Parts: sequence; C-alpha cells; structure tokens
Amino acid sequence: MSLKIRLARAGSKKRPYYHVVVADVRSPRDGRFIEQVGSWNPLLPKDGERVKIDADRVKHWMDHGALPTDRVARFLDEAGITKRPARNNPTKALPGRKATERAAALKKAQEDAAAAIAAATAEPAAAEEAPAEETATAE
Repeated sequence: MSLKIRLARAGSKKRPYYHVVVADVRSPRDGRFIEQVGSWNPLLPKDGERVKIDADRVKHWMDHGALPTDRVARFLDEAGITKRPARNNPTKALPGRKATERAAALKKAQEDAAAAIAAATAEPAAAEEAPAEETATAE
C-alpha cells in the first residue's frame, strides 16, 4: 500500500481550508484517509498560524514509507521536519514549439523582405550604369 501525505480540501466555496492527511494513493482527494496530521488555512496571513503540523506523526508515517506531495513538502521544509530538494528546470523559460516556429517564420519573412529591398535598390543603379557603358563602347 503506497501512502501519501497530502492535502484534503475542506471549507466552503471561495473559503478554502485544507487538512494535511495521510492517505492511500488510490483514495480520492477529499475521500478516505488514514490519519489527519495537520491543517492549512491559506486565508490567514503568512506570519500567523497558517500551517499546523503534528511533527511526530508526520515522522512516524514517513518512516513507514509515506511520501509528501510538493505542497506538503514545502510545509515540512518550513517546519524543519524534512529537507525539500531544490528544483531546477532550465528549459522552463524557453518558448514552446509553436512560438519557436512563429519566430523562425517571422525571421525568414524579414530576411526575404530585406533581400527584396536590396535587390530593388540594386536594379536601378545597375540600369543607370549599363547604358553608360554601352554608349562608351559604341563610340
């Protein structure tokens, strides 16, 4: 049986309140759980009693193989119970595939327009020089 230490939502509409529970991974979010080990009230100020966790019970369940979810791992890290590993995603800020394709198409269109302008400005200059050369060779 795989165990998770996760949040179960309580509270009314637009007034969230969460219980930190130990539950089987197969049970629904707000459904059956094994034990409640804390609570989180996101409506309270951050410097107040926003998160309450029973550290002894959390350590007990983690010794029995329970894994915390990302949000609960943040709470446990703040409480000093466990250390949350640093996350590193260097590709997060890079544009997606479609945006990269649009940027490449825009760059190609700009290069084509610049080439057309260069060709248009080069043709009249070449046309003016060519008759002068023909008249010089004709005489």
